[in-house]
Amino acid sequence: GKDQDDVVVPTSGGRYDVHLRARQRVAVYWEEEVSEVRRCTWFYKGDKDNKYIPYSESFSEELEEAYMIAVTLDEWKKKLESPNREVIILHNPKLMVHYHPVASSDDWVSTPTEQGRPRTVKRGVENIAVEIPSGEPLQIDHLVFVVHGIGPACDIRFRSIVQCVNDFRNVSLSMLQAHFKKAQEQQQVGRVEFLPVNWHSSLHSTGVDVDLERITLPSINRLRHFINDTILDVFFYNSSTYCQTIVDTVASEMNRLHQLFLQRNPQFRGGVSIAGHSLGSLILFDLLTNQKADPEEDERRAQGSRTTSAMGGIEEVKEILKKLELSEYCDVFEKEKMDRQALFLCTETNLKEMGIPLGPRMKILHYLSSKREMKVWSPSQPWDSAESCTESARNCQYRDVGLGQVSANYPQLNYKPTIFFAFGSPIGMFLTVRGVKRIDPNYSLPTCKGFFNIFHPFDPVAYRIEPMIVPDLEFEPMLLPHHKGRKRMHLELKEGLTRMSVDLKNNLLGSLRVAWQSFTRAPVPALEAGSAEAEAEAEASTEKQPETKAEEPPAAVKEETPLINVGRLNGGNRIDYVLQEKPIESFNEYLFALQGHLCYWESEDTVLLVLKEIYQTQGITLDQPLPGSQ
Repeated sequence: GKDQDDVVVPTSGGRYDVHLRARQRVAVYWEEEVSEVRRCTWFYKGDKDNKYIPYSESFSEELEEAYMIAVTLDEWKKKLESPNREVIILHNPKLMVHYHPVASSDDWVSTPTEQGRPRTVKRGVENIAVEIPSGEPLQIDHLVFVVHGIGPACDIRFRSIVQCVNDFRNVSLSMLQAHFKKAQEQQQVGRVEFLPVNWHSSLHSTGVDVDLERITLPSINRLRHFINDTILDVFFYNSSTYCQTIVDTVASEMNRLHQLFLQRNPQFRGGVSIAGHSLGSLILFDLLTNQKADPEEDERRAQGSRTTSAMGGIEEVKEILKKLELSEYCDVFEKEKMDRQALFLCTETNLKEMGIPLGPRMKILHYLSSKREMKVWSPSQPWDSAESCTESARNCQYRDVGLGQVSANYPQLNYKPTIFFAFGSPIGMFLTVRGVKRIDPNYSLPTCKGFFNIFHPFDPVAYRIEPMIVPDLEFEPMLLPHHKGRKRMHLELKEGLTRMSVDLKNNLLGSLRVAWQSFTRAPVPALEAGSAEAEAEAEASTEKQPETKAEEPPAAVKEETPLINVGRLNGGNRIDYVLQEKPIESFNEYLFALQGHLCYWESEDTVLLVLKEIYQTQGITLDQPLPGSQ
C-alpha cells in the first residue's frame, strides 16, 4: 500500500504526470494549473446531452455501499441524498434514477417524483458508448521546439502557445496515419513530439508592465492594454536590455526542455528541430546565426568553400565576360588564373598589364564598381566591423551575418538543430531594415543545415528570403501541395481560365496576323503563280505558330518549377514555401489577412511539409509522393 501511495503515471505522451494518491494531473514541460483526476465508478446522464457524468469518489463510495446492502438484503427503493441535495433512488439493480435538487429550502418539500424529469444512474463502465483514445505511439522519432510570436495569444481564438501546439501535434498524428501508413506498419515511424517554448511571461514579469501602466493614457483602455501586451514585444526585442532577456529565456528554456526530455526518454536517439512563428522565428534566426560550430566543421566548411571557389571561380569570370560581350578575353583571364575574387581586386593597371584594350577595360571596371556598391550579407566578417567594411567598400562585396542585430550576448544551444522552420516570418523584412540587401549564396547557418520559410499568401507579417539570395532573378515561391494530393479546386479553375485566355489571345493574334499579311500582299498578277507555294507555307507557319505558343502555359501557371540555385542556406534546396489559400479566403484578401497570419497551427499542409522534411532526413518517405513537391 505504501508503494502505491506514491505512484506517478505519465499520460498524454509523457507530457503530464498523474499522481494517483493526490488525484492530480501535473504538466511536465510547462506551467499549467493542476487538474483533478477522478476514479469513476458511478455515473448519471447529463441534462443537455446523453453523456454520462461521473459522481465524486466520496459519493460514489456511499452509492456503492448502499447498493451492496440492497443487493445483499434484497431491500430496494433506497433513497440517498447527495451533498447538493440531489436525490438518488435505487429502485432495483436495473432501475436507478437521479432527481434534480429541491428549489426551495423550506419544510414543505415536494416528493422526489414531483421534482422534474429523472435522470438515469449507472454503476460501472460497461455499455457506456464512449470512445477512449488508444493513445499516442510510444516511439518518439524526433523532437521539435516551437517558439511563439508577439503577445500571450497565438491564434484568432486567443489561445495560448500550449493549446496551439497541442493542435499542431494532433494534426501531425492524423497526417502520420494518412501519409506514413506503410512506415507505421513496418514500425519505422512512431511520432514527432512538439513542445512549446514560452518567453512572453518571463519578459512581462520583469516589472516593465508596471512602468508602462504608469505612462499609458487612460483613454481607449482596452486597445492600449492590447498594444502594451502584444505589439510592444517587437520594440522590446529591438532594445538591447530586453532583447537579452528574450534570447536568454528562449535559449535557456529550450536547453532545459531538451535536458528534461532526455531524462524522461533515455532511449531517445532522434534529432531535434526548432520552429518559430512570427517574431519567434526572428528570435530563433538570430540565435542560430550566432551559434558556434565545431572547429573541425569550421575547417571543413572553409575547405569546402575554398574548393568551390577554386573550381567555380574561373567559370564565374567566364560568365561575367560573356555577359559583358567580352568572351574573346576568357583565355587571357584563365591563363592568369583569375577567379571572381581576384577579378574584384583588379585595378585598371592590372587589366592594362594583361593586355586588355581600353574599351573592354572600361566595361569591366564599370561592372566591378557597380557590383561593389551593393550591400550583401555574408558570414565573412564580424558584425562590429560594419564601419570598416563601409570604408573599404571596394573590396567588401558581402555584408556580415550580424549586421544591424541588437547588441546582445547570444547563448549557445546544447544541441545542433536538424531543421529550422519559420511560420509567417518577418526575417526578410528585419534583415532589409538592418541594412542587408543580399545574402551570400555560400552562407549557411553554423549549426543547422535546413531552413524552411513557410507562409500564407495573405499573411501581412510574412516576407520572402530567396530574393535576397538571388536578387537578379524573379521567380515564384514553391507552392505547398494540398495534403490530399491535389490543388484546391478554385486554384485549378483560376489556372484553367488563365490558360484559356492565353489560348484565345494566341489564336486571335494568329488570325489577325494572317489577315494582315493577306491585306498587305502585293497584287501583282505575274507574282501570283510563283508565290502560291510561298503563301501556303506562310499560312501554314502562321497557323502553327499560335498552336505551339498556346501549348506553353505562362510562367505564372507552370506547375513544374525550373531548378533555381538558392544557395546553401537550406542545403541547396528551395526555402520559400507558400500555402494554398482556401476558396472562401480568395474572395477578400484583406478580410482574411489576420487569419492568414494565425492559420499555421491547424494547417494540414504545413504539418505535412514539416513531417515530410523531418522523416526525409531519416530516409523515410511518404506513401505516395504529392504532386508538385520537391
